[in-house]
Amino acid sequence: MRSKIKKGLITAGLACLCMMLCIGLTGCGGEDGGADSQEPVSRDFFAMDTYMTVTAYGDAAQEATEAAEAEVNRLDAMLSTGSADSEIGKLNEGGGGTLSEETAGLVKRGLELYDETDQEFDIAIYPIMEAWGFTDKNYKVPDREELEELLALTDAGEVSLDDKTGEVAFGKKGMAIDLGGIAKGYTSSRIMEIYKEKGVTSGLVSLGGNVQVLGTKPDGSKWRVAIQDPGSASEDEEDAENASAQYMGVLEAQDVAAITSGAYERNFTKDGKFYHHIIDPETGEPADSGLKSVTIVSSDGTLADALSTSLYIMGKDRAVEFWREHSDQFGFILMDDSDELFVSENIADSFSSDVYPVSVVEQGK
Repeated sequence: MRSKIKKGLITAGLACLCMMLCIGLTGCGGEDGGADSQEPVSRDFFAMDTYMTVTAYGDAAQEATEAAEAEVNRLDAMLSTGSADSEIGKLNEGGGGTLSEETAGLVKRGLELYDETDQEFDIAIYPIMEAWGFTDKNYKVPDREELEELLALTDAGEVSLDDKTGEVAFGKKGMAIDLGGIAKGYTSSRIMEIYKEKGVTSGLVSLGGNVQVLGTKPDGSKWRVAIQDPGSASEDEEDAENASAQYMGVLEAQDVAAITSGAYERNFTKDGKFYHHIIDPETGEPADSGLKSVTIVSSDGTLADALSTSLYIMGKDRAVEFWREHSDQFGFILMDDSDELFVSENIADSFSSDVYPVSVVEQGK
């Protein structure tokens, strides 16, 4: 039985540099820029355990970015596993319960993705994430016996949802769910909706490294989204904040999300051994799939978020096979352990790298 883990955070410094490259700013935020100018209005803040930036252009930019920040905080309060007062916190503590329509809809989407990804995406992974300390950064290496006990609880097939009432029930005592694997992707898509409602036609969000863009830049050119090079990231989170961000390549983007998962995002070293947060649900241990990084490009931020770690766990061959069955929904950029990049043909013309060799994966081969 296979499953999925939630994404980790990217440091403030890396997120800032990504935004500079994406929109050509000379700084990492602020709220400058006149309403009638083509200067961006940006807001930087901390939520969902990561640093975020929302940026918009045009007359409604100030109002739109304020509404975007408020929406992030609303969703964080609703979905956080770390808050006893959130809907998910109460659900886990009570071993089940009734959710609001919006949260129940996200649970339903999570269960659909569990089936669609051949059980790679599993919202019931939370107990194993807790055991490793990835939920509170109190890192530890659980023994095999503990992992075996917890693996019995991490099966989204044991989560039932009543679509009409929003009632959720767990099939086994001790189960708990975590929507972190889709929360940021869903949030970025919600911000795109808010931008549109406010009349913004040019903007973007960077939620802990998850980037989603609306339209084009004001001059009509596409956004340039930098993809983090996992080789440039420190394996120590404390060192990562001081590291200079480097990139494996750049994606030219319009009206899409570009969401990346890699072992560099959240990790620790114990007794000289490196452990990362992307857990292989078959073993309950960090995935060793032959991949260093997976970026998913899709108009659906929720889908991109879920697939970035799901395909990482699958490994290159299974990831390619999965894409060929769903190529109308997303594109990918994979980096393997040999530092070779593989890009799906449906986004190949939009991606370039001056650092690594790139192989295009075609639909029919």
